[in-house]
Amino acid sequence: MSQTGRADRLLIDGRLVSASDGGTFDNVNPATEEILGATADATAADLDTAVAAARRAFDTTPWSTDPAFRVRCLRQLQQALVKNADRLKEDLVAEIGTPVVLTGGPQFATPVEGIGWVADLTERYAWETDLGEASGPAGRSQRWIRREPIGVVGAITPWNFPTQINLAKVAPALAAGCTVVLKPAPDSPWAATALGRLAAEETDLPAGVLNVVASSRHEIGHHLASDPRVDMVSFTGSTATGRAVMTAAAGNLTKVFLELGGKSALVALDDADLATAAVTAAFHITTHAGQGCAILSRLLVPRTRYEECLTALVETLRGWPYGDPADPANLMGPLISERQRRRVLGYVERGVAEGARIALGGGIPADPPKGWFVEPTVLADVGENDTVAQEEIFGPVLSVIPYDGGDDEAVRIAGNSAYGLSGGVISASPERAREVARRLRVGTVSVNGGDYYSFDVPFGGYRHSGIGRESGVAGFEEYLQIKSMAEGV
Repeated sequence: MSQTGRADRLLIDGRLVSASDGGTFDNVNPATEEILGATADATAADLDTAVAAARRAFDTTPWSTDPAFRVRCLRQLQQALVKNADRLKEDLVAEIGTPVVLTGGPQFATPVEGIGWVADLTERYAWETDLGEASGPAGRSQRWIRREPIGVVGAITPWNFPTQINLAKVAPALAAGCTVVLKPAPDSPWAATALGRLAAEETDLPAGVLNVVASSRHEIGHHLASDPRVDMVSFTGSTATGRAVMTAAAGNLTKVFLELGGKSALVALDDADLATAAVTAAFHITTHAGQGCAILSRLLVPRTRYEECLTALVETLRGWPYGDPADPANLMGPLISERQRRRVLGYVERGVAEGARIALGGGIPADPPKGWFVEPTVLADVGENDTVAQEEIFGPVLSVIPYDGGDDEAVRIAGNSAYGLSGGVISASPERAREVARRLRVGTVSVNGGDYYSFDVPFGGYRHSGIGRESGVAGFEEYLQIKSMAEGV
């Protein structure tokens, strides 16, 4: 069991409880393949109780109408996370194999800091907007719009950045006045159950406002998305699963927020510094072993500089430190599971079968001897329509694609994807880089290494990469309804 305390239990209606049938499932360390402990395995009956509690808390308590109380509870939750940060970070490294250095940023520290930003926004937010008077068939009316919480939110989260994504959903939803049922991925339950424990023990959150239902049963997510008592489903994960969530929610016309997959391109223009391009690509593809939806997993390089870029890339990655994620010197850890490792290596094999060549890596390293590691891998001579250039691999595999025809051709190839989540541009000319960035049909763009990730920046994508935005004011407003009102004067 996690040493943070009772992080193996569910939070339902204000109580930390075991599963109703007593069932548990194992939480496994991907770097050692050892069992860390067990987590309560929620049943459909547990989910039903959690949704009922969230519905009751929204409909019958002052939670939805008292922003000041919500702010106080959010700040208490933030303080609890900060107080327990060291143990929570250790558990996160053990649970998902993230390099410990990332817990000082997107895996923990940045999203925890973001709770304060959401609380500040809640205090200054304009819940009502005066539209002034206007004349109509019934005479003159004073008009205004009011923003109100959408209701009960079903939040379904993935394993790769669990604390970040859990908080990116829970914090703004609670701040908006919603109640939440959080269903984490079974590969990373403790990041969510620890959040539930802290909410129960160290905040004044009323019973039912936040519920955490960890489960190994994949049908639980379907039940949550299809429950008519749920007013909104906020999902982050694969595009395939996102379609299933959307289908389940459609029967009740439930609002959905979807943050889905990506196959993002880093475009090196013909005047780019290739050392910078190589380091940027290497950093992206090895960050959390490439297990991120916005990872820049395609590198587009002018054919005239292609071999030069490959040489720089291979030399950069050849000495890239990876291994034990608890070692601060390592910038890359393992994949989340043996199943995921087989999937990633299968993509490498398919890439070679379709004509790519392995410029670096492509297999399982001899060291460490245990853990689900894959070598940082560079696939050269990839065609823009090859499988490895079109499908999300979710591993440390970079597809390097040559292009001819200048910026127009680079933009076209970058857009040759069902996805539209992110992108990057590198050029010696900032103006030229920005112009190319504007032409990319994606939700986020890094220009010459710029970092867009922050709690105040909206995040999301075009096309098959999702619907809506997370974080920033736009992410907060996903959890609000707009009511238009008029009064005769």
